[in-house]
Amino acid sequence: MSGPLAMTAIGFAGLFALILMRVPIGVAMGISGFVGFGILSGFGPALTLFGTEPAQVLSNANLAVVPLFLLMGSLATVSGLSDDIYRLVYAMIGHWPGGLACATVGGCAGFGAVCGSSPATAATMGQIALPQMLRRGYSPGLATGTIAAGGTLGMLIPPSIVMVIYAFLAREFVIDIFVAALLPALLAVVLQVLAIIVYVRIWPEAAPAGERIAWRERARIVRNSWGVVIMIGSVMGGLYSGIFTVNEAAAVGVLVAFLFAMFRRSLNRRSVIRIVRETASNTAMIYVIIIGASIFTYFVTATRLPGALTQTFGDMDVPPLVIIVAILAMYVALGCVFDTISSMVITLPFVLPVVTGLGYDAIWWGIVLIMVIELGMITPPVGMNVLILHGIDRTIPIGRIFTGIIPFAIADLIRIAIIVLFPALALWLPTIVR
Repeated sequence: MSGPLAMTAIGFAGLFALILMRVPIGVAMGISGFVGFGILSGFGPALTLFGTEPAQVLSNANLAVVPLFLLMGSLATVSGLSDDIYRLVYAMIGHWPGGLACATVGGCAGFGAVCGSSPATAATMGQIALPQMLRRGYSPGLATGTIAAGGTLGMLIPPSIVMVIYAFLAREFVIDIFVAALLPALLAVVLQVLAIIVYVRIWPEAAPAGERIAWRERARIVRNSWGVVIMIGSVMGGLYSGIFTVNEAAAVGVLVAFLFAMFRRSLNRRSVIRIVRETASNTAMIYVIIIGASIFTYFVTATRLPGALTQTFGDMDVPPLVIIVAILAMYVALGCVFDTISSMVITLPFVLPVVTGLGYDAIWWGIVLIMVIELGMITPPVGMNVLILHGIDRTIPIGRIFTGIIPFAIADLIRIAIIVLFPALALWLPTIVR
């Protein structure tokens, strides 16, 4: 154990040193993996990785959905679908005490279904919902905390980009990951709404009730939201009914979002250039991270650390649940420093064999992993979504936003504990679909 652990520790030290030098994380993983694998197996075989791994990643059809989902999310934002989702949910429950916050959670869930990105969901809903909540007398802490926490739903509600990447790295069927996430995602929405209700019961002045919208006006809003229904229904319905493959569903989603943007005349030369630039840059960043992770995985595998860790943990006289909890605590800390994709791809080569070696399912672990890393995106000292909300309204101190996060962080911890203790909640639906 000491040999593989020492060699891997040196590799990680080099990786973190490069990251501190502002080297992009995908490039840093590629360099560290190349040097480490070269020392262990020779620099001749290591050099071939720079040819084989990019070719394998770029030619993989399963990853083609990444740019398609990114493009679909950008088109949905430009076409105003995010506003439609928010107006629809607010029309139904906005008159409750704390109803605007509950509507924001619902809007985040709806937009997450067409976006697949946590930061993008937080940024979009922050621009839409934050001014309205502040204007209606909501506490700044509750308002920003709701949006930051609701933004994390973007990664958990399928179709999710992170789930696609996890399925590729773990060699699992992506549809199984999507289906497994449905009940945990529903549980996440319910627990976040319950957190708001409990918060408002204790501090009613933090979230005054909004005005009740007449049924005639609600019907009009529902009629005007037909684009949202068509888009989500075409992608999710076609995907889960077996009519579309994942790639086909993503392509249909792009087409529907594009036609809707054309119908609303929200596309012009400037918006098209911005959409293409955002999609291309984000796709390139994700592909570089995946390629770097693939090269780094060769190094970790060559050290024989995964097998050594699996054997060591298997020989320990502690329940497997204790080891899982320790791993989850590590991911909470990593989530405070790295983004979701980086945290996952850096650690998956040696963590996944340990988890499956303890008898747990790789699909279940993918759901738990995404949930716990997303928790890190709203917890100090960094908290990516918190920084996004602070950037939208700099008059609200970061400390105030973190204070507003507390009830939602508690709800997230409860959700993670439920899924960890009852894995069937994530594995029941995939068994039915199969």
